[in-house]
Amino acid sequence: MKLVLASHSPRRIELLKEMGKKFEICPALAPEQTKYKRPHLKVADLSFKKALEVAYKYPDAVVIGADTLVFCKGQVIGKPKDEKDALRILKLLNGAWQTVFTGVTLICLKDKKVVRAVERTRCKARTLPLSQLKEMAGKHLDKAGAYAVQDKDDQFIQTMRGSRTNVVGFPVELFSKMLKEFEK
Repeated sequence: MKLVLASHSPRRIELLKEMGKKFEICPALAPEQTKYKRPHLKVADLSFKKALEVAYKYPDAVVIGADTLVFCKGQVIGKPKDEKDALRILKLLNGAWQTVFTGVTLICLKDKKVVRAVERTRCKARTLPLSQLKEMAGKHLDKAGAYAVQDKDDQFIQTMRGSRTNVVGFPVELFSKMLKEFEK
């Protein structure tokens, strides 16, 4: 079975490699836009759009689309625009419970098969002083929530309930279950 990842996320690439999967990389290029406001619907829709865009280029492959965001205090939080935005996000998340949502879609056009799911992980951030938040603000501009649990120097998250790999950006346990649908 040929796999294609519709992303250039270093974390997703690394996690798939750690699983021992062989795959090609073809990032989706369409703008990340959706009409949905609720976090689980937003990530489900965006992961589907990414996978479908790339599936047209690879109709015989199982294409993997994924989208991750953080939801805290009624706000959907994606990747920061810049360091100033990262500091704003970190202040919002500081000491707070949040939910990390990742939508995953697998599509094979040849088999006319689509499998979609959303993983949720609850996280509680430590309460850090402003000076430490300022230090962190420029480190993870490419990550939803502006933090990285996989970075040994990033101790922002104190408690995690659910999939750790989901917080990294790709829930490998969920993906493994979904992929079995294509192995039948």
